[in-house]
Amino acid sequence: MLLRLILTTLAILLVTKVYGGIQVDSVTTAVIAAVVLGLINMIVRPVIVLLTLPISMLTLGLFLLVINAGMLSLAAWLVNGFEVGGFWDALIASFIISVVVALLNGLVRSRS
Repeated sequence: MLLRLILTTLAILLVTKVYGGIQVDSVTTAVIAAVVLGLINMIVRPVIVLLTLPISMLTLGLFLLVINAGMLSLAAWLVNGFEVGGFWDALIASFIISVVVALLNGLVRSRS
């Protein structure tokens, strides 16, 4: 759990440096944003995925990217100092965060 929080925080910080559509005021804000994003993904996301299952199946799962963007926007709305420019910024940032977390997860698991 702690490792996933650290990896998500690093991914958020990396995205703020690489992509201009997302901004974080400080490292503390990035940690808070990672916690809030984790809670949203644990509580809200499963309900949304279940409710949008037909459209996700119709789009062969691509609608899940939209759901991820919505979850990132919700986290930005809840956390002061964590800003996402708009829908397209959230979509691109959530994609980058997902890829970075997956890569970091793979690196950490391969070393242990």
